[in-house]
Amino acid sequence: MPSFPFVLRLLQLLLGLFLFGIASALMIRAGIGIAPWDVLAQGISLRSGLAFGLVTNLVGVAVLLMWWPLRQRPGLGTVLNVLLIGPSAQVGLYAVPAAQGLPGQVLLFTAGLVLLAIATGLYIGARLGPGPRDGLMTGLHARSGWAIWKVRTLIEAAALAAGWCLGGNAGLGTLAFALLIGPLCGITLPLFDRRVPAPSPAAAPPAD
Repeated sequence: MPSFPFVLRLLQLLLGLFLFGIASALMIRAGIGIAPWDVLAQGISLRSGLAFGLVTNLVGVAVLLMWWPLRQRPGLGTVLNVLLIGPSAQVGLYAVPAAQGLPGQVLLFTAGLVLLAIATGLYIGARLGPGPRDGLMTGLHARSGWAIWKVRTLIEAAALAAGWCLGGNAGLGTLAFALLIGPLCGITLPLFDRRVPAPSPAAAPPAD
């Protein structure tokens, strides 16, 4: 039987992944720009006719395959990330109508951005494995020796450029996402961090 702390972490992971997809859907429905990887998925969806959620899954699988030459090892959270965010995003797209008028768009985008930061804190804080994009970042960092921020910037810029060329919605919301998601996650990550307790040291032998 799994331990109770593991069950809590698993439930936290699942909640975080579900909310992450819903948050992506809110920002898409806002219509003023979305996160770079969502721009890529949206662009592929527009060109291929495939549902956004399915494309999100396929992009996650493609990124995960890039781990192989980088010798990265996925965890349970990594696999569930690839499998679950796409369907939850599709549920959100079905449930949430497009925003009407700039105030409504800004409000919906802001709600999505804050929810995504909370979701990120939840799924990363569960400590059951990084997301596929996070693992790609750390793997490239380890192999290239470049600073983490440089690697992440290049990855995000490449996804954004490819998505924009395919017709994805890159706008002011994309810029706001780039500027604000880091500070927001800096708040949410410590709130939901569930460090695995270290084993207690063995009791010292009694003195003679």
